[in-house]
Amino acid sequence: MTEETPGFEEKPDVPSGAAGNDDAEPKAATPPAEEAAAPAGDASETAGLVAQLDQARKALDERTADLQRLQAEFQNYRRRVERDRVAVKEIAVANLLTELLPVLDDIGRAREHGELVGGFKSVAESLETVAAKMGLQQFGKEGEPFDPTIHEALMHSYAPDVTETTCVAILQPGYRIGERTIRPARVAVAEPQPGAQTVKAEESDTAAEDKENGGPEEG
Repeated sequence: MTEETPGFEEKPDVPSGAAGNDDAEPKAATPPAEEAAAPAGDASETAGLVAQLDQARKALDERTADLQRLQAEFQNYRRRVERDRVAVKEIAVANLLTELLPVLDDIGRAREHGELVGGFKSVAESLETVAAKMGLQQFGKEGEPFDPTIHEALMHSYAPDVTETTCVAILQPGYRIGERTIRPARVAVAEPQPGAQTVKAEESDTAAEDKENGGPEEG
């Protein structure tokens, strides 16, 4: 007969690794505090990167606008410099040719009097050729209508054979460079004879009436 010790209960052997399994499972189901905080940190970092990207784009747009403005200003500067350069050149050429106009007038008078001969003729023609290459143009002809913008009237008369103020003599030819007049043509002008227009108008009316009536009556 086996004796049992009072108050002592035998417990079945339990593997040491199995002990505490019940407690380990609930702990594994709950994520650590660091892993729970990770998504919030990633969102904050992403928002910061987006903000930096927006700031970089804004700075790029500002620099691009500055560059475009500088390019436009440079192009305007180049065009302005080119216009000034052309204007200065035209003024210099005009000043030079203006000083030569009295010489050209002397050459013209010598040609009219038949004195443009020999070596003087060759030199004169060379000078006129150079002046023409520099853009100098002569204008002013007898019989053309008087234009106060390009003509300077030095003499005035009346003539029965003109219907408007007309240049009847060229005292000094005019000169221009392109569209710029450097000296107007100095001319003598003639205006229609006072009353000539009235007489011509009456004659025209009479001729028209005779034509309508079948011609003048024969005696």
